Amino acid sequence: MLRDAFQGLKRFDEFQRSLKIAPNILSRRLDTLVGAGLFERQLYSEHPPRYEYVPTERAWDFQPVLWMLLAWGNKHFAPEGPSVQIVDRETGLGADPMLVDRSSGKPLNEGAFTLVPGPAANGPMRRRYSRNNASPNAVTISNELQRPSRRSTKAPRGLGSGRRE
Repeated sequence: MLRDAFQGLKRFDEFQRSLKIAPNILSRRLDTLVGAGLFERQLYSEHPPRYEYVPTERAWDFQPVLWMLLAWGNKHFAPEGPSVQIVDRETGLGADPMLVDRSSGKPLNEGAFTLVPGPAANGPMRRRYSRNNASPNAVTISNELQRPSRRSTKAPRGLGSGRRE
């Protein structure tokens, strides 16, 4: 549904036509995405009440993840060639997305980066990730490097805290 919303779909009937799923299932999924803070409901008709589902900042922050998955799928699961590609709007040239560290500009890969326990890690998580060969200079992301958010960064109910073993 996020993919469709990023392409401009907003209304229940538009999502239903695109996804070809039963209304009760679509309604449940939309409720879940609203509850997770990925969509906002906006009333566009009072009689009868009808809503548009608009992606939030949290959803837009997820778009690069979808693009990375698209590129990965095109590389590994499209022997006949991609059915959808990411291109530069100005030049029309194909894009090859990659993750980079915002502060250093270095590509994120296993050779240059590793995982270390964060400030909210529990004991087992700290033991597991302390085995990684992190630099003694490893620090958590400072507030200056974090992108300011207008919304809470607390994980919504049902999406987990990220502390699962």
